[in-house]
Amino acid sequence: MRVPTLLTNPLRPAILAAARSPHIERAITGVPITKGLVDRFVAGPTRVDVIEAVGKLLDSGRAVSVDFLGEDTTDAEGARAAVQEYLDLIADLPHDTHQVEVSLKLSALGCGVANGKTVAAENARTVCAAAQAAGVWVTVDAEDHTTTDSRMAIVAELRADFPWLGVVVQSYLRRTEQDCRELSGSGSRVRLCKGAYSEPASVAYQDQRDVDAAYLRCLEILFDGAGYPMVASHDPAMIAAVDPLVRRRGRGEYEHQMLFGIRDAEQLRLVNEGRQVRVYVPYGTEWYGYFMRRLAERPSNLRFFLRSLMTED
Repeated sequence: MRVPTLLTNPLRPAILAAARSPHIERAITGVPITKGLVDRFVAGPTRVDVIEAVGKLLDSGRAVSVDFLGEDTTDAEGARAAVQEYLDLIADLPHDTHQVEVSLKLSALGCGVANGKTVAAENARTVCAAAQAAGVWVTVDAEDHTTTDSRMAIVAELRADFPWLGVVVQSYLRRTEQDCRELSGSGSRVRLCKGAYSEPASVAYQDQRDVDAAYLRCLEILFDGAGYPMVASHDPAMIAAVDPLVRRRGRGEYEHQMLFGIRDAEQLRLVNEGRQVRVYVPYGTEWYGYFMRRLAERPSNLRFFLRSLMTED
């Protein structure tokens, strides 16, 4: 049976709108059962929690990409705090292995403050320098479409000194095929996902079939290139599309990526087949936006949440 993907949830627009609502955030985060639900998708609130989760995943043969949750920082102090947390995280993570990576959202590093592009770029440079010294990779996460141009510009600037820096692209954006062509050069690490934000039809495909078709076209572009494709999808059809590309292109340097807490058995199946699998592991107290996007992605996640609310004493 095909696993439901990006646009099969009819409540998705409403859930994504709720992800931006402070009023709904206060209501949901105040429900006691929510912590148990969040634990399904988030490693925990502290660095100690995520280090423990990372250890278990590495022991299972999986690689990791660790995300300190937080976005839309609006003050310089918050951006500095996020940078310091990443520096402390990198110091605590296992070193000298590219099985370990951190993921950054530039909005958490200061894009929203005065002179934000410069601030975020310098903060990201600080994190990249620490990661390079420790043998840890970094990937710059995707955010909504209004950030894409500045994000790509910052990545291009940083890659002059850190050519291994990864970047995320989203197949539901109409521009992404061209972005994949521009990003698929030698050594370039590109994480291809479908997309998890609410976007207008002018910039993003709205129908699941169009998003899936765009994902497959982008995947071909990346596998035709000289970079390192990172296939971020839980969709069996997207996973199955990789093998023919590998055989046709005669290349073996790529990886699958999935989210912490989703399709764990499939992750282990791929590992047992000898595939490189990296798990995206978020942690921190600012989990609300991330959690809501996970609910929007799959109806089963939403049913699990609502059932838990209804059975709460």
